Amino acid sequence: MAALRIARLLTPILLFLLTSPVAANTEKTIFLGPVPAAAPPTQSPASSLGLPTLTPANGTLRTLLPARFPSPDHPDGVATWLVLDNLTPGQRYEVRVCWAATQPTEFTLTTFPLTAVLSTPALLASLPLPQEPPSPPPKSSTPSPSQSTLLLRILATADYFTTDPSLMRDVPPVAADIILDPFLFNAVPRSLAGTACYIAAVAVAAYFIAMGLVLPRLEGVVFGSAAAGGGGVKGKGGKGGKGE
Repeated sequence: MAALRIARLLTPILLFLLTSPVAANTEKTIFLGPVPAAAPPTQSPASSLGLPTLTPANGTLRTLLPARFPSPDHPDGVATWLVLDNLTPGQRYEVRVCWAATQPTEFTLTTFPLTAVLSTPALLASLPLPQEPPSPPPKSSTPSPSQSTLLLRILATADYFTTDPSLMRDVPPVAADIILDPFLFNAVPRSLAGTACYIAAVAVAAYFIAMGLVLPRLEGVVFGSAAAGGGGVKGKGGKGGKGE
């Protein structure tokens, strides 16, 4: 009876712990915060590019991402750029794009240093630069160190087929959430810390509940067997003495 109660109690807990999370409609990339470097005076800081910015303190952006079908001119779809600012050097981060299943889309996320983007014509061509160039910084004998910053490129490619010619011709923008998630101790994303603590608490509670139900049962079986064995020995000894 006690074993049946334990099985009924632990079955939902085990099912919860053994269930693997579903990663559908989520694309992510993991990276380390770069070491701040002195930016050359001919390059503009990332803040002057006029791009949406994500920081560890403000790490969620709900937006519409443009997408298109692959073509010879755009084999990778449409590029959307964001700034990842105020990063901690050596800190591990994760950027996720989450979108609805009703808009089948393939996303590719890549991070670049600002200097790499500005020095690569292919990347610079897809970067939406401001209409008016920023004013050059004042000349200084010692360059000032820039903040730990990266540029995030999101490539969106439509991944569906329909008999509606308008949807095949004009791909609607994809409603998505873009999330910058720092890692705690470079091991677990901060957003999953609560879930990890909850699973640990459930496991500890299940252990103590199981011990509270199983241990008395085991003690009863052990002591009951010992008592039965001791009684058998006494009976045998008494019978032998009577025979003598």
